[in-house]
Amino acid sequence: MAEDQDQSQKTEEPTQKKLDDARKKGQGVNSKEITNLFMLVAAAIVVAAVLPGIMGDMTMSLRPFLAQPHLMAIGDADAPSGLGSVGLKMMSALGPPLAIFVVAALAAGFVQRGWNISAESMKPELKKISPLKGLKRMFSMRSVAEFLKGVAKLVIVGAVGLATIMPEMIGLETLTSFSPLQFMGRIHELVIRLLVGVCSILALIAGMDYLYQRFEFLKQQKMSRQDIKDEYKQTEGDPAVKGRIRQLRQERARGRMMSAVPDADVVVTNPTHFAVALKYSPDDMNAPMMVAKGADLVAKRIREVAEENEVPIVQNPPLTRALYASGEIDQEIPIEHYKAVAEVIGYVWRLKGKMRQDGSRA
Repeated sequence: MAEDQDQSQKTEEPTQKKLDDARKKGQGVNSKEITNLFMLVAAAIVVAAVLPGIMGDMTMSLRPFLAQPHLMAIGDADAPSGLGSVGLKMMSALGPPLAIFVVAALAAGFVQRGWNISAESMKPELKKISPLKGLKRMFSMRSVAEFLKGVAKLVIVGAVGLATIMPEMIGLETLTSFSPLQFMGRIHELVIRLLVGVCSILALIAGMDYLYQRFEFLKQQKMSRQDIKDEYKQTEGDPAVKGRIRQLRQERARGRMMSAVPDADVVVTNPTHFAVALKYSPDDMNAPMMVAKGADLVAKRIREVAEENEVPIVQNPPLTRALYASGEIDQEIPIEHYKAVAEVIGYVWRLKGKMRQDGSRA
């Protein structure tokens, strides 16, 4: 492929091979907003369903340290085991939310690009650490668009967050009369409501960003006409080379066909445009076989070889055209031509003295 082509020259849609190659390199549609959305949804699940249980478990684990510290053994032998037990409880409590976040991160990539593991993107490249390339990326139109998109997202999400929280600010002074448990429950409810509102607006932003990132990815993968020609040569081979190979194969097949003409029993002709060579051996064949056929120059060459080897030539235009159109070389003739061919071969055999007038073999 021509790597130095200007982007304006790449006007053709990418081929499936180009997209498959990009996928193998780990390239594809990558919307950060989709990832952010999945992580925020995971956070909402953790806060709504997992966090209350985690807080309860952590409270039970830490209560002895806060409520009855004077009863705890603090000797050199007891402290490690006690701290280790608390650490294991903390890790078991934090394990489910961490697992939820890991699943959300993997799901964000799977939704966008499917299951695709590639080490190509991790290979070291000098252009990745080039200061000039870095500056170009920083001040490119894509970077400016990403910056403006980020600012707009912050404004929109902030507005949605305020619209969700502001109605609850009216009764803020009543929180002072709540018990600690009621206060925490109220804060938990407000956080869930805020996350639901933010997730809703972020889902819309993520959908729009995915479409934009897909458009940009396909735009980057566009190809020039020369790219398509080069790809075709790589996958299908150079047309000139393929044509030459096809010509050589045809010449070899024609040579093998011509070598079978001297053994034919008869050659039927059009008389000039078509020629078909037939052979029949009652002991070895169920029906006459076509050993050669051709049109124009090939037909002329078949007649010449037949004359050189004293193979009888019979003019029968209707039969010749029918055999040429429906018969295949080295195969028995179609059944509908048995009678006509039998008459021709019988006539030739009688001329050669191989058959008596009553139809029996001599």
